[in-house]
Amino acid sequence: MQTREKILASVLSGALLVGACAPALAATVHYNDGSTVGGSEAWKAWTESWASVATDYTKVSLTPGKNETELNFAWYSKVEDGKAATPVVHFGADKARLTAFTGISADVDQSLTDGVAYVYNHVTVTGLAENSTYYYTVEKNSVETEPVEYKTGSFSSIKMLYVGDPQIGASKGQPQGTDSLAADAGVANTAARNDSFGWNRTLEIATEQNPGINFIISAGDQVNKTGKPKEEEYAGYLNPQALQSLPVATTIGNHDSLNLDYMYHFYNPNATEYGATQAGGDYYYSYGPGLFIVLNTNNYNVAEHEKAIAEAVASDPDAAWRVVTIHQDIYGTGLDHSDTDGMILRTQLTPVFDRYDIDVVLQGHDHTYSRSKLLYGDGQTHNNYEFQLNAEGSDYDWDHAYDITNSTQIPLSPEEGDADGSALLTAFQQDNRCYTIESTTGNTAVNPKGILYMSANSASGSKFYELIAAQQDYIANRSQNWLPSYSVINMTETSFSIDTYQITDGGKAEKIDETFAIEKDASTAVPVASLAVGGETYYRLRDVAASVTGSANQFDVSWNGGVVIETKTAYTGNLPETSAAEGAAVTLDLTVDGQAVSTAAMLANGNYYVPASFLTTLGVAVGA
Repeated sequence: MQTREKILASVLSGALLVGACAPALAATVHYNDGSTVGGSEAWKAWTESWASVATDYTKVSLTPGKNETELNFAWYSKVEDGKAATPVVHFGADKARLTAFTGISADVDQSLTDGVAYVYNHVTVTGLAENSTYYYTVEKNSVETEPVEYKTGSFSSIKMLYVGDPQIGASKGQPQGTDSLAADAGVANTAARNDSFGWNRTLEIATEQNPGINFIISAGDQVNKTGKPKEEEYAGYLNPQALQSLPVATTIGNHDSLNLDYMYHFYNPNATEYGATQAGGDYYYSYGPGLFIVLNTNNYNVAEHEKAIAEAVASDPDAAWRVVTIHQDIYGTGLDHSDTDGMILRTQLTPVFDRYDIDVVLQGHDHTYSRSKLLYGDGQTHNNYEFQLNAEGSDYDWDHAYDITNSTQIPLSPEEGDADGSALLTAFQQDNRCYTIESTTGNTAVNPKGILYMSANSASGSKFYELIAAQQDYIANRSQNWLPSYSVINMTETSFSIDTYQITDGGKAEKIDETFAIEKDASTAVPVASLAVGGETYYRLRDVAASVTGSANQFDVSWNGGVVIETKTAYTGNLPETSAAEGAAVTLDLTVDGQAVSTAAMLANGNYYVPASFLTTLGVAVGA
């Protein structure tokens, strides 16, 4: 994590298999039972309203737009004879004079709505200003809804809620009273009824405790039924009143990924075709000082994910912070996923995140809380892994990882006496030690090289998993107290901080970790010595290499009988202690990634200074 440059590195080539579902591992007996928390009157009122909630598929979903001045809307309209769909949002500061914004509409797959015809509507509203109050209505077949108030906060100092796995409906099978929670369709989905209550309770408490939230980041698995109709789960997820005035940047989780309904309900900005499953692909947006990149890691094609990251960085190269959200936790600590399908992309994503100077990665999936130490890649070559389909082609073979590099199947639970299988598993685990732990002290890091990886527990409490028995060395702190939780992120141009809370059965928000902060101090950036000669400025090559280390366009420079440059590699040499006032004009013959090149240069005190025109060939912009 260094100061930003304005040129991108090239993207990877190659392709991987598309993944979808996670291993079918058992949840614990712990879950958030709505009938025993939140008060009996609130629960009684909720159960009485569930029939109307579960059958209303037309709730509005808000998503951040391409930047902080835009807001995206999505909602269903029921098809009625003689009435055309009207994808229109009325928005403005004067409730009596709202401006109409028109978008697009298209048919919803009726197999997802029990044969009832709906259309989905997607609209973008533009021109939002910070610290302002607005009102909006949407049209459902030409009929306007009642006005809803929407407030923006600061665009320079922003506050976000970060949540994991609401997974409405995941409490299926758990006991409640004398019955077990069911995952049946529609109103009969009592698991969705329970989890929607918990999700709403978390949002009410979190927003009351933390006023001024700009938007929410969800790390995926909004709903539970994988590859099946689940509109009652989406209805419960979208029902909280808080979501009428708070956009949510959702991530495609494995439970979301196999249906088009996710793409209908959420109008994601800058949506790409990279990393796509049926639910959609990677997307990105800018908000205040941050560039936010959301990857669909149910697709194992890391080459495509890198293309999405490159496109995102090119759209906002000077963003102070780069934050990635993924569902699967490549650095987590839950028993069920962190050492299997969670880390399956670790060897591939770690160097990509390093290459594009990512600051923070937000994860979900493991239904446990963890905060990593600051991590970066070890610079070594590692194998690539994925999961492949089972013999019947009906699901993924979650019992085996597949080593793409060596075309080898790896048993994740070798049978007793299977020496070869045990050796393959050991090699797989060792190969995934592809990281370096940055040496830091305290809970504030200044200009770190490493990346912070967070894993969020379930925000609704619909399902919890155990922590893995032995805490991994890359984990700084972790928690599993069987309670819903959420994090609050504060971000300015120079600071990022995160606080995490759990919600007790009595409704109290309690911190479960110390505040962790990252600060960026421009005064500690590597200075680049230069010489101005004849109207041309020359920059000391070693200084430039040091200044871009950790960014997408980093390069190493060394001496091996001549100057040798290797791109996409961090600079590991020393820096000259003094600068020169003048130098001699020379022609510098050198090699770049094994290719011989030449450039005009200045030689001063044994160091080469090169012009900006040469540095642009390395993807580095200076003096801009």
